[in-house]
Amino acid sequence: MRAVFVENGEVVLRETEVADKGIRVHVRSSGICGSDIHLLERKYPLKYVIGHEFAGELDDGTTVAVEPLVPCNECAHCRAGNYHLCQLGAAMVLGVGRNGGMADDVFVPRRCLTFLPSTVDVKDGCLVEPLAIAVHGMRISGFNGNQRVAVIGGGTIGICAVAVAKASSDTVGLAARYSHQRAAGSLLGATDVDGQYDLIVECTGNSEAMNQAVRLCSPGATILALGTNWEGIQIPEVAAQSKEITMVFSTMYSARGAMRDFDVAAMLLARNPNIPKALITHRYPMVEVSKAFAAARDRRAGAIKVVLEP
Repeated sequence: MRAVFVENGEVVLRETEVADKGIRVHVRSSGICGSDIHLLERKYPLKYVIGHEFAGELDDGTTVAVEPLVPCNECAHCRAGNYHLCQLGAAMVLGVGRNGGMADDVFVPRRCLTFLPSTVDVKDGCLVEPLAIAVHGMRISGFNGNQRVAVIGGGTIGICAVAVAKASSDTVGLAARYSHQRAAGSLLGATDVDGQYDLIVECTGNSEAMNQAVRLCSPGATILALGTNWEGIQIPEVAAQSKEITMVFSTMYSARGAMRDFDVAAMLLARNPNIPKALITHRYPMVEVSKAFAAARDRRAGAIKVVLEP
């Protein structure tokens, strides 16, 4: 089969044989994540098939999204239900420490499967993963529908945060750098930021955005950090302290009882057909993977979510 690997900081498509155990998923859509680009730029030594945002079909035609985590199920975090904090770390993540979804086929444990509602096109199913990141973060932040929510950052995670917030809250503001990002937020019901907010979702991971988040906070507000900065950020401590702001840091996704964040994200995707319209700006066949990554790097040219279709 064909699969995408990283060689010397560049993506390459080559024929390979995969001997993984599990259920075969015929990949139909695979999104390019900002973390994929960061790993390339840092020349992180990736020896597996990359890609952790993907969806496809089983042998019987059933459509699924894949939660790209294979935890040990034995450590203290797993036993407590926080399998996303498993002691295995990056080694459990498909596309990083195991073969991922930028391939014709991938074999995954049954636990990874989330069955897509019939109204969700499998070519949009790769959006379940970034939506689940926003679902998880909003859940652990204590979000409720009575809060005024501001989202800072108009990339994939920012637009996903808008979609999750608008599912419950009437007031959602978006601060985004580019006009196409603001248009995507508007399609999902976001307005320009105005005044102060109860929950600020910071999705860029830089110090400038964190300063803006603190300014937008009403006294006693919460900042949810969904963005990632690999170099670290500065927080205006005095301003945050004077408002008694609560900071919540979030990573990946897990479950609350029997309901996984992935399941909630799939249902949200089914409920709102505008989500794929807002997020997916480019689609490429897998043979054009280099062009796809070049497009994903250039947000000024209009990219939000770039999708590969094997």
